[in-house]
Amino acid sequence: MSHTVSRARMTGIGRVLVIVYAVMALAATGRSFVQIVRRFDEAPLAYSLSALAAAVYILATLALVLARRRGWYTVAWVAIVFELTGVLVVGALSLLVPSLFGHDSVWSYFGMGYLFVPLVLPVFGLWWLRTHRPQAEAA
Repeated sequence: MSHTVSRARMTGIGRVLVIVYAVMALAATGRSFVQIVRRFDEAPLAYSLSALAAAVYILATLALVLARRRGWYTVAWVAIVFELTGVLVVGALSLLVPSLFGHDSVWSYFGMGYLFVPLVLPVFGLWWLRTHRPQAEAA
């Protein structure tokens, strides 16, 4: 028995989720580039984590676009779980050792300065993935 993956187009909330991830990817990439080029020595850990976050947002965006394919669905899960873990670790670290961060960053204090978007987005992304699993169809 052969199975193919449904290739239905993403609509509604899924599109909004991808757009938000794409905006976050662009913003994080631009921000980390400027931080690394201009001020890296002020907070090397924070700015390195910023670059890592940009890479994760890019991967998550791509994986969400292709999430109807089983392999990419798994990549989306892993990327978003990694993102959520990073937000939690950096948020806790910024509270425990604020000197590691030259100033408030997107992910410090769990994204409080950004209305908690960095914390809420991966939770929402994981919920969406859970409710939109790829469907195998009999061929």
